[in-house]
Order: sequence, then structure tokens, then C-alpha cells
Amino acid sequence: MACNYWDSTQRRHWQFTKDELAAMRQKLEDEEASLVQMFPLPQLRHLNIHFNQQINRLGKRLGVRQQPMATAQVYLKRFYTRVEIRRTNPYLMMATAIYLASKTEECPQHIRLVTGEARSLWPHEISAIDAGKIGECEFFLISEMNSQLIIHQPYRSLTQFQAEFNLSQEEVALSWSVINDHYMTDLPLLYPPHIIAITAILLALVLRPTNGPGGPTGTGANSANLAAAAAQLAQVQAQARAAITGGSGPGTPGGLQGMQFSSAAGEKSPDARFNKVTRFAGWLAASSIDIEAMVDCTQELISFYECHEQFNDKHTRESILRFVKARGL
Repeated sequence: MACNYWDSTQRRHWQFTKDELAAMRQKLEDEEASLVQMFPLPQLRHLNIHFNQQINRLGKRLGVRQQPMATAQVYLKRFYTRVEIRRTNPYLMMATAIYLASKTEECPQHIRLVTGEARSLWPHEISAIDAGKIGECEFFLISEMNSQLIIHQPYRSLTQFQAEFNLSQEEVALSWSVINDHYMTDLPLLYPPHIIAITAILLALVLRPTNGPGGPTGTGANSANLAAAAAQLAQVQAQARAAITGGSGPGTPGGLQGMQFSSAAGEKSPDARFNKVTRFAGWLAASSIDIEAMVDCTQELISFYECHEQFNDKHTRESILRFVKARGL
């Protein structure tokens, strides 16, 4: 087991570029071309949203903490980079992922309890489920992941940064929500956990939470605000490059100290919040954090929130059930 991310199997074997991820998925679809043609599915983001919701529902029934549920979602993402989804029953795989993740995160659930709760939650999807099937799928899941089960999550990084940036409980809660949402995207397979955590903190600092529908999953960060944050990050990136080359633009302080955060500055009591954002910007300037990766994370979240508005759970479930029942899975 690697004690840190940099020595982990997660970094060495399960961190991909977007092109690599797309190529792996395309290869799976090409190998199962007849199934793909016979059973069309909604876009991957909609599938991820559905899987996230179902894992959370089962996890709450079992009393599982957030971290094992997050680990289960990463297991499922890894698994489906190796196995075409139409070859499996996703509901059975979700139950298995939670069972395995609970053991990995040292809060094990009895296999019969997982089986019973899954059968109760998904009576039409996996009516014939039993403990033996969960056991078989567990070995299948472990095998496809090459027994590389340790997942480094952004939650730990967020906790470490809380004191560093003097984050309020509201800012921590909003950052935590953004991290929860990122599991419905490909970000866990694309970027290190500390990049995700720092991006979540940035969004919590520069975005003003709304009480309305805003963010579709409760973060309060709508796509318009996220777009503004992405623009701010692009400015950070440009200024960081200028600072490295020693060429700040006229009238702009070197590095990140001169950047303006309109969302923060617009608060009723801007001083404390603005100072916190300025301190965060200064920390970014002094660090070796990949700001380009943060920009990409923010843009991915923008796309996700926009996509969430078109999500139709009934259609997604019916599309999955079509191939599950037709193939007797």
C-alpha cells in the first residue's frame, strides 16, 4: 500500500489523459459493435449521474460513510474502462463495488445485508441476486483492477487545506459538495486528488452560494458562476506565466497578487473574504500547482452542470434495463 499519492498505483496505473480514456472506451465499443448497435445508451455523463444516485441510495440504506461510496464510484469507473458496460448488469456491479469498497475502507458490510438491501432497492433490476453472485462479481472487479484497490480521495486534501486557508464551515461544505459532484465526471481518472480539492476550494471561495436551484446537485454553483471562475483561472494562468518570465503586463502587479475576483469583491463585507482569496492566490503563485489542470477541472464541471439539466433518470434506467433483461444479466 502506498502511503501517498505519488507512489501509488492510482498515479502509476489509473491516471489517464482524455485521449487515452477516449481510446480505451472506443476500443471496447469496437470489440462489442453488435451489442452497441443493438442497445444504444444515453451519453456517458448521464450514466454516471444515474450510477452516482443509485450508489448513494444503496449506501444510505447500508449506513455507509461518504468515502466508501466515493471509492465504490471510482471502482466502477475503472471497471468500465476495461469491460464494456453492456456485458454486465450495472446494478449488480454497483452493489459489488459498495461491498468491496466498504472492506477496503475498513468499514465492512455483511454480504447478506448488501444482497438484501440491493434486492429491496432494485427489485426489477436484480431480482435474482444472491450472495454468491456478489462474491463472483467481487473477484471479477478485483481482477479487472489488477488488485489495485487503494484510492486516494480529495477529501483528505481538503481537510489538510482547511487550516491552511482558514476556511469557514460554509466554504468547507461547499468544497465538499463540489468534490461529491466530481465523481459524476471523468475527473477522478484524469487528475490527482489534490488538484480536485484545490479546484473545489477555489470555487467555494469565489462563488457566492445561491439558495435557489443553482447547482443541480446542491452545490449552489450554477454554470454561469463556474464559467466566471474558469475565466478567473485563465487569468491566473496567464499572470503566472508572466511572473515566471518576469513580464507582468503594464499596471498589473507581478504574479497572482494583482488578480481580481469579482464574486468575492461583490460581497456585502468584502474585506475578509477578499483577503482570503488574495491569500489563496498568493499561495497558488508560490506553489507548483498545475493551474492548467485546475482550469480544465472547472470547465469539466461547467459541462457537467449543463449536462445535468438534460438528465432524464427514467430514460437512463430504461435504456440499461433493456440490455439487462434481453441478455438475462
